[in-house]
Amino acid sequence: MPSDRREARKLTEQYASARIPDTMAYQAATDLHALRAFVCTGALARGLPPHRVELLTLAVSELATNTLQHTTGGGRVRLWAEADQLICDVVDQGPMRAFGRDMPPADAVRGRGLAIVEQVCDEVAVLAEPEGTVVRIRLGL
Repeated sequence: MPSDRREARKLTEQYASARIPDTMAYQAATDLHALRAFVCTGALARGLPPHRVELLTLAVSELATNTLQHTTGGGRVRLWAEADQLICDVVDQGPMRAFGRDMPPADAVRGRGLAIVEQVCDEVAVLAEPEGTVVRIRLGL
């Protein structure tokens, strides 16, 4: 097989595998440590710079904590790369979330999680899918 064919095949295989998401389910607060490690490892493997990995891990941790506090049945995280972006879905059975809110005042006891997610991610979207509510976050690679 000529060298250029091998290279084209290799690139096609890499592109296809990059689009297949890694998935991890979580059910309890004790799963959050493993979930953060899963996100960190997957993001680094897909080329997200370490300082951005910390931001993604923070965002996913906030979303997963909200799942555990406000829904039943736990949730699932999907992680993949597409073009020049890392994409992460946090899926649960909770209601649609409202984004676009201001950071609560310093003396507020709660309510910073979603605002933090919006601050640290390049893009945040909420989707209603048959499997549940999906919060999709994107960070540039």
